[in-house]
Amino acid sequence: MNPKLSLVIGIICISFSPIFVKLADAPPIICAFYRIFFAWILLLPYCLYKKNLAMARKDILLALIGGMVFASDIATWNLSLKLISATVSTLLANLAPVWVGLLSYLLFKKKSGWLFWTGTCIAITGMVVLVGVSNFIHLKLSLGMIYAVAASLLYSIYILITKDILKRIATVPFMFYNMLAAGVFLLIICNLLGKDLFHYDLNTWGSLISMGIICQLTGWITINYAISFLESTKVAIALLSQTVIAGLLAVFMLGERLDLMEIMGSVIVLVGIAITFLKPKQVKAVSVK
Repeated sequence: MNPKLSLVIGIICISFSPIFVKLADAPPIICAFYRIFFAWILLLPYCLYKKNLAMARKDILLALIGGMVFASDIATWNLSLKLISATVSTLLANLAPVWVGLLSYLLFKKKSGWLFWTGTCIAITGMVVLVGVSNFIHLKLSLGMIYAVAASLLYSIYILITKDILKRIATVPFMFYNMLAAGVFLLIICNLLGKDLFHYDLNTWGSLISMGIICQLTGWITINYAISFLESTKVAIALLSQTVIAGLLAVFMLGERLDLMEIMGSVIVLVGIAITFLKPKQVKAVSVK
């Protein structure tokens, strides 16, 4: 498949995730579990047939730890989706690149360029506009927004844990171990919380199965395939369109509407995040053109 076409398909697939969570009449943790479960079950026969699951113990361990963090991210994001609009929740959950840069600087003393800090300031400004200046000053954030920001922080930790693994191993074996840990972790949490795993209507089962097949399996396989051919910065910026697509889907499928300040704040946040991906050379090249 053409890598650019693969990327477009992947972005569209993952954009349906917040919609399916909204449509499913099931607890957020159940939505997270079945998203992982159905994807893993479909991936299992392929992995067994190819017999390509051999990995170094260190890589398996990192994949498993990453899977538990990813599971926490998905569950937290689903909590947010049940409380606020799909557009705002998806937008705030995409703040992960900002957290990656900040954590890399604080933990590993990795210096970021002026574009990163400029983009971060713009993204924070957008969040202030989105939340409302008075609410931001008095820290009156809705619980749904707090969950969404927490999800973005968890995903940034996931990126830091797994960022070097795919340079050494293939995508599918990594996804196998990663989703195995995520599924087992979520199943344990579901049982500890006493959540019902089976008694849901057909529409909910349709949403749960679709999350696994469309969003998790198809979405991330096509995106990872594109990443192996395309420049990572361009892929990262392109992935921001998930927020726009999810917002349009929410309008047509869920009847959601955003007010003017939410639209303005969302646009500013997206611009800020996009700038954090850029490098000075890229900006210079664009200005020359």
